[in-house]
This record gives sequence, structure tokens and C-alpha cells, in this order.
Amino acid sequence: MRISEDRYSRERLSLELALRFLRHEARTQTIRAWTGLTDDRIRKLYRSYMSRAPRYLARHRGKSPHQIAYFTRSLRVQQETAILATHLCLQGAVPVEPSADASDAMPNVARGELLCNAFEAYQGLMPSAQISFEHAVFLTMALTRGELLRVGACADCSALIVMERFPIRDKRCHYCASPAHWR
Repeated sequence: MRISEDRYSRERLSLELALRFLRHEARTQTIRAWTGLTDDRIRKLYRSYMSRAPRYLARHRGKSPHQIAYFTRSLRVQQETAILATHLCLQGAVPVEPSADASDAMPNVARGELLCNAFEAYQGLMPSAQISFEHAVFLTMALTRGELLRVGACADCSALIVMERFPIRDKRCHYCASPAHWR
């Protein structure tokens, strides 16, 4: 009997995570990767539970975000990226050091819950956030792999910053890099 209870427990956790992802307007392919549910099951969940949601939840189609340039396109997005990365690290969704082991970078239900917790905390701090949940998923995977982006420290004040894997020069946070700070 315990084997079946464990199976149902895992399935229940996957369904609960899928509902959280749906509330954050994640794409079907993202939900499938993190929960292991089939596309049909995800669509049925949406029809069953999200059609009665108090606000309309869009179903995004197409490819998920995949360009790191998004996180460096403006000062505001760079600052929001640092805040989100801080929450991802604090929650444990992103390891302190990038992992070369492919199994560490694989999405799973436990890390998905940590990702949702971090994203919800980030949204609590930034009500008009520009970084979507799909971008947060991409940032999580990029920081975990460490191939394109990594978490680092400001050369002056040691604040957490997100930077390219091999920066050309020492990276500084926007506060330390601003001319007003030099006066």
C-alpha cells in the first residue's frame, strides 16, 4: 500500500505545481518539463481550474524566452534580474556555484516549487515587474548551468549581480557604477 501512496503523493505534487505554473501564465512546454505531465493533462487542468479564475489567465504560445540579452537590455531589468537572482539563490532554486552535472540542471517538481516561491517573493517586492515567469524559468536554468550567465559580486560593495560567464572587465552594481556615487 505504501508504494501506491507514494505514487499518488508524487502525482499530487506535480498537479499542484502545474496549477502554480498555470497561475503564472507558463507555457505548456515549460509545465511539461518541470512536472512530467502530458500536454493533454495540462490543457485539461487549465480548462478545469483556470476557467473559473477571478481574472483571465493568458495561455502563451510559441517558444519560451531563450536570449540572455533580455536581462541586460535596460537598467531597470538589470536591477530586477539581480533581485530575482537573489531570491532564487535564497530559496535554493539556483545553486551557489554553477553545476557541470546535467542532472543538477534538470527541472523537477522540488526545484519548481522553490522557483515559484522565489518568483512570488520577487513579485511581492516588484508589483510592476518587467520579468515574466517564463523569463524567470530561463534565468533559473541559465544560472544553474552557468554557461551563459552566473551570479557574481560587485567589485566594490560585494552586492549580488548577474553577469556574463566571462566578463570583459570587473563588474560593478549600478549604484557603485553611477557617477553620483563617485562624488
